[in-house]
Amino acid sequence: MAVDQLLTERRGDVLVLTLNRPERLNAAPPSLFEDIAAALANLDGARAVLIQGAGRAFCSGADVGAGALSAAAPGAATHAALTDSYNPAILAVAEARVPVVSAVRGAAAGIGCSLALAADFCVASDSGYFLQAFVNIGLVPDGGASWLLPRLIGRARAAEMMLLGERVPAAKALDWGMIHKIVADDALEAEAFALAQRLAAGPTVTLGTIRRGLHAALESDLATALAREADDQRAMRGTADAMEGGMAFLQKRSPVFKGA
Repeated sequence: MAVDQLLTERRGDVLVLTLNRPERLNAAPPSLFEDIAAALANLDGARAVLIQGAGRAFCSGADVGAGALSAAAPGAATHAALTDSYNPAILAVAEARVPVVSAVRGAAAGIGCSLALAADFCVASDSGYFLQAFVNIGLVPDGGASWLLPRLIGRARAAEMMLLGERVPAAKALDWGMIHKIVADDALEAEAFALAQRLAAGPTVTLGTIRRGLHAALESDLATALAREADDQRAMRGTADAMEGGMAFLQKRSPVFKGA
């Protein structure tokens, strides 16, 4: 019987996506990332997303034995796999309308590293580590790593990861500011889900606008960021959640956001 390579489960307002190739440490063929992009395109009312891996790893990278990625494949085939399958999934995470949390146990390597770090919050377990090992096989980082890493940890540390190709354990990743927090292995799923659940209970439209603003600000000057913030604030003033937040403040109670 065929086993789904991506498990999708709705837990309340949280959409949980589980990479489900544990026998391959969730090494990802192009089709798996296509499934991720498709799931993020159809949130069906979900207000947060949790991405995790089944078994001992988050994702050990692209499945190098899968067709276009095999050692015998021409460069054009690898280029097509990136542009048609892997890259759209990374963009789908970055451009999602709701917050995204990743939960990393064991390896987050290559494209798996990019997927984990594209989330708004990355929670890692004690066994988690991050790896850009492309240089060790004569290749270059992909999946947006050259964009993500310098912005997360600075040029020098990004160069260390990409030019030396060595593991970055979870403790070092936390010290560098690459991830949100570290938890015990057996607490990872519960902790990451609790964070996703907290985000799902927030003002969804506002949270989506904040995450888009963060991405835009990375590429804009101060004047442009100030103008965008003013436009976004005007738009948020018209949301039901902002009205609820204001009333809750005046009534000295906790707000109950509906995601609208």
